[in-house]
Amino acid sequence: MGNGKVYIAGAGCGDPGLITVKLKNALENADCIVYDRLVGSAVLNYAGKNAELIYFGKENTEGGLIQEEINKILVKKAKEGKNTVRLKGGDPFVFGRGGEEILELVEEGIEFELIPGITSAVAVPEYAGIPVSHRGINTSFHIFTGHTQKDGSWPNLEAAAKLEGTLIFLMGVKNLGRISTELIKYGKDKDIPTAVIENGSTAKQRVTEGTLKDIEKLCIEKNVKSPAVIIIGEVVKLREKMKWFEKKEFFGKTVLVTRNQEQVHSLSEKINEAGGSALELPFINIKYNDFELPDFKKYKAVLFNSANAVRGLFGKIKDLRILGDIKIGAVGIKTLEEIEKNKIIPDFFPKEYKIEKLAEMAVEFTGENDGILVVTSDISPFDETVYSKKHNRKFTALKVYSTEKIIRDKAETEEYINKSDILTFLSSSTFEAFMGSIGSDKKLLEGKAIASIGPVTSDTIREYGINVDIEAENYTAEGLLEAIGKFEIPSGN
Repeated sequence: MGNGKVYIAGAGCGDPGLITVKLKNALENADCIVYDRLVGSAVLNYAGKNAELIYFGKENTEGGLIQEEINKILVKKAKEGKNTVRLKGGDPFVFGRGGEEILELVEEGIEFELIPGITSAVAVPEYAGIPVSHRGINTSFHIFTGHTQKDGSWPNLEAAAKLEGTLIFLMGVKNLGRISTELIKYGKDKDIPTAVIENGSTAKQRVTEGTLKDIEKLCIEKNVKSPAVIIIGEVVKLREKMKWFEKKEFFGKTVLVTRNQEQVHSLSEKINEAGGSALELPFINIKYNDFELPDFKKYKAVLFNSANAVRGLFGKIKDLRILGDIKIGAVGIKTLEEIEKNKIIPDFFPKEYKIEKLAEMAVEFTGENDGILVVTSDISPFDETVYSKKHNRKFTALKVYSTEKIIRDKAETEEYINKSDILTFLSSSTFEAFMGSIGSDKKLLEGKAIASIGPVTSDTIREYGINVDIEAENYTAEGLLEAIGKFEIPSGN
């Protein structure tokens, strides 16, 4: 067995949409991913199901022993024949120690490839509406590390103070006072505009603006913490006109997405695109059953109550002509869209998103004792006997998929809850699995907004004695996002 290949890769900063297509492909095909603390969980969602994930970092990612361990693990995994991604926040070469790791790989004769990442030095100011350079203001920008090196050395601030371009400091919050004092001491204008940007390009981005002489005081008052980028220069004045990210609909909102693994990414991407931060923690899994196709000649109508039901049945059908002239009914806009993907237009589509209404409309298209097939899941409340007796038809349920509840570790779930402002639930079964994971500990939900896709899910939530703060008017994922966008998080959250 030959050695695997190691990719030294930058994950960008904050917004998961800032990763490159090349990195996405590498993550999807990686056997092992070694990542640090500045890599967002959303980026790791691109990892393949069987990828080994190894975390290094905690709070101290600076040199010494931990870097030696990282170097050794990269060599070890490569020699096991695994294609390995070493995933770093920002760019591997912008104070990222990527060069040290590459030199170790070269020494061991291991093939490597570099995948650049978008550095926070440029992206974070831009998300705050501050260009690092602007015609007529500056012709250069300079990036410095904001902390001392292992040998105690410090950036040459005397030389930096004499530079006319924009000054950018990474990892410098703890030393902000020293940075500002020394720059002024060596001649930098004490009134030059300065900004400190916390959690840049995320929903929790916060910008503190001032001048070089008062920025430390302002940051202490606002309890500014890392990760943060310091930017010094006249370009900071442009923020008033150029800020854009904070105006997005979901800015300031961290949303827990709990829907099934198959669909969780599409919802998360929309939240992130709208300026929010999505955290993914699925509580259900959709599994399509193995079943025999029915004899459709026995039925006058086929009813679908979910998009998953459509996928489950049509995934088995090889020739659509097997359906003949059977009437087709659907409930829910997503169900309708999924049917139309198969070049079929349903004969009836009730406005209310309820199986009861779908069954009532089916009666209008069938005669007494006609067979009606209801394509559904294993946990559907649909009762063949009750509906057959009520409508004088022969209703039959075909369960084409199963909904498996995922019960997670309470500590893991609590960690995600604590990071979130809004918890979303798109089905009753999802909420039930969520409550099972936290042992129905309602205290964990204090101060959190609960968002429901519709009345059925809301009723389930209330049965647990929990208030529903947000309910979609249109009972779809998009409808829920629309409702969340309008919701104002109470101050203090």
